Amino acid sequence: MCISQTQELRKRSSVSDASTTGHRLESSSSHSTIGQFTAKTTSPKRILEKHESIDARKCLVAQAGLENFIQSITEPLDLTLPNAVRFNMNGNGRMQTWEDVYMAERVYTQCLGISKRIYQMHAFTHEPDRKLAYFILEEHNERSLPFLPGFDFYVLVFTYYNDRNEVTAVDVQYDQLSFFLHCVGLAQMHAWFMERVVTPFAIVWAKAYNMSGLVNPFTFLLQLILFPVLLMYYLQVL
Repeated sequence: MCISQTQELRKRSSVSDASTTGHRLESSSSHSTIGQFTAKTTSPKRILEKHESIDARKCLVAQAGLENFIQSITEPLDLTLPNAVRFNMNGNGRMQTWEDVYMAERVYTQCLGISKRIYQMHAFTHEPDRKLAYFILEEHNERSLPFLPGFDFYVLVFTYYNDRNEVTAVDVQYDQLSFFLHCVGLAQMHAWFMERVVTPFAIVWAKAYNMSGLVNPFTFLLQLILFPVLLMYYLQVL
């Protein structure tokens, strides 16, 4: 039981299974990034059209705006949305109603200069025994200011429901540091610094530490204490 747009796509793709096999193989082995947000601008309609040739699709939802997206993802399992919900935002914010969730999303997207946000669902998984459904949420963010870069972001979403098929809790997990680095346009610079500067040093340190035969939590904690102290002493001497 997927959304009507998805069902229509399946009907159209099933008619041309024999003629599109080669195209499906080509699509699945392409070198593009994960998901379908490869252009600077996109739309739910464009996402659905791109997914038409994907054979492994189980349930596709693509919507502009969080409220539209939330209402769409409940349809595959015939879930309902009472206003009361325990919404956990990565352990840093907890809201108790959908009204607060939608309001918070509108406010912080404006604060972060996000003019349009399109949500897409990947890898929908349902565990009936646990009354749990979870999936990867892909966000396509377009910016309101020209000097702020648009970006795509991935979030893991867990949705819990009760015996009456009412959504009772939602747990959202994501890399918060990476999200804000994308928001301020520093994600690429941070990735370059970690790859070219921090990682080589960390590899050398890990090899030397491993060869010492003293790898344990106590010596690791001791190094965390000593390194900043020695660095501050060295800077003072200079």
